[in-house]
Order: sequence, then structure tokens, then C-alpha cells
Amino acid sequence: MSNCRTNCFWQAQPVLLTSMKNYCFTDTMSMEENFARKKQNNLMEESVRDAQPLRSFIIFTIGFLGYGIIEVLFRGYTHWSMLVTGGACLLTLCYLNDTYREAPILLKALVGSLVITAYELAVGLIVNRFFHFNVWDYSNQPFDFLGQICPLFTFLWFLLCLPLLAGARFFSQKN
Repeated sequence: MSNCRTNCFWQAQPVLLTSMKNYCFTDTMSMEENFARKKQNNLMEESVRDAQPLRSFIIFTIGFLGYGIIEVLFRGYTHWSMLVTGGACLLTLCYLNDTYREAPILLKALVGSLVITAYELAVGLIVNRFFHFNVWDYSNQPFDFLGQICPLFTFLWFLLCLPLLAGARFFSQKN
């Protein structure tokens, strides 16, 4: 700082001491760069925030259509409640994947399979037990719970979560 005594801004303008404290004219370029960088970061954060509803809609739609296709391929039919549940499940998986980026994929897949099983139980109790639509029935599966969930399908959800979580990297926001 001693070689900067002659051209330090704070010495020439003591009134601005609080806002320009100890900045030399030689540091002006870095101040401008910092300001521009902060402004660019704010604009990026704003655009990410603005894009969030579109991103969520796209993810939901992929889950909606993707699960419907899976059901039609394996069962030959689907129900509208399964389409909505598929969208909600994929949206939740992407949220968890974004929130816990550093967690091992096997742990995320385990949590994902439990989340999907929880969705399946909730939707099953409403759609199958309350409204009697009889969309599915796991009563013939070992260790089923009210015919709505069973360990076999929780394991299948785990296997499905592995490629879904790997694919969710595409939708992850980079900081």
C-alpha cells in the first residue's frame, strides 16, 4: 500500500472513505470486473429462477408420459391416476437429486424407491380403496400392504430409479 499513497482514491476524497475504503486507482479495473461479474451472476440467477416453472413442467410431462408408456408396454393399459403419479414421482426424484447432489446414486435410488412406494400407497388408498377404481392389486404378492404396495415393486422402483437418477443430471442446474 505504501507505493500507492500518491494515487489512492480515499486520500483524495475522504468523504467517500466508507464506501471506497483503501481502493487505489490501480484496483479500479478489478472493482469494475467484480461489479460486472456480480451483475452477470444476478442475471443468471434470475433467468434460472424464471426457467424453474418450465423445467418443472417438462420434468413432470416426461414422468407423466414415460410412466404411461411403461405401464402400457408391461400391462397393456394404464389409468390417468398413474400418469399423474408418474409425473409427480419424477419431479420429486429430480428435486431430491438436485438437493442431495453429492449423495451416492445407490442411496438416492433407495430413497427414490421409498418415495415412489409412498406415492403408490397414497394414490392406491385413494384410487383403489376409496374410489374403488381397482387400478392395481398386489394382494397376491408376498408381504403386501392392503394390496397397494409390496417389497417386489419397491425393488423394481429401485431398479427404475438408477437410470432415472443418471438421466436427471441432464436437468440439474449448474452453479
